[in-house]
Amino acid sequence: MNALTDFFRGPWTIAVYTWREGMRKKTLVGFLILSLLVIFGSSFLAAFLDPSMVGDVESDMNLKLIKDICVTAIALFGVLITIFTSASVVPNEVENRVIYTVLSKPVRRFQYLLGKFIGVQLIVLINLALMTGLFFIALLVRQSVMPTLLLWSAMLTYFEFLIVSAFTFAVSCTASSSILPTIGGLFIYLTGNLTEYLKDVNVRAGQTDQWLDWLIGKTASFLAAVLPNLQNFSLKTQILNGQPNDPPTDVLIPNLICYGLLYGLSGFLLSYWLFRRKEM
Repeated sequence: MNALTDFFRGPWTIAVYTWREGMRKKTLVGFLILSLLVIFGSSFLAAFLDPSMVGDVESDMNLKLIKDICVTAIALFGVLITIFTSASVVPNEVENRVIYTVLSKPVRRFQYLLGKFIGVQLIVLINLALMTGLFFIALLVRQSVMPTLLLWSAMLTYFEFLIVSAFTFAVSCTASSSILPTIGGLFIYLTGNLTEYLKDVNVRAGQTDQWLDWLIGKTASFLAAVLPNLQNFSLKTQILNGQPNDPPTDVLIPNLICYGLLYGLSGFLLSYWLFRRKEM
């Protein structure tokens, strides 16, 4: 037990340090403040766009607009914070040569990398909680109903961010600056949201007998099977059209959690494999 405690003491110390340093970055703070302002200002924007609102009577269109703005803001700024943080924690320490001081101490590469990864997840979780909390309060005040569906959505959104974070983190372990991992993270996020369309490509390609269409279909089928489908984690349609206290429908929460954890673990193991091969 003592050996296990000693093994994880180093990663936890690195994680806390990473979290503190990350929360001080001006870019990260700027993303967070901007997202909170967008969420907070959605009510005023909706009122401005819908002059038919009288007193406390609010149209469904108005409320749907508020939800749309807030959900989009959480997804957009959340993934930007996730990518920026995951792409910069390791390259910045390599560039500043801090990593050499850390690894010269009795800290293994796996412990160092685990601590950095946990620190990134703390940053992502805290920022997601702040954005979701403000949206939660806004819905609670407007509808006087506990918006439990939003909490389910926030939980699934984190596992979406976990997948993007893990593979962006893997790319960062091969880079000496944060530019390439940031571009890689954006590419991972975009392809993860387009995975569903690869299935349609495969179906359409199978309607002809041309070898090129066959090749495109098989490639699309392979990519659809390997790449994570980030659309699975979205409850945006249910939040916009359903009641705030409705349970999630058409999704299996335990399966999605396992799905996110599996891809997150795969991304971290890839990070460790790449980091081990890195010469320092």
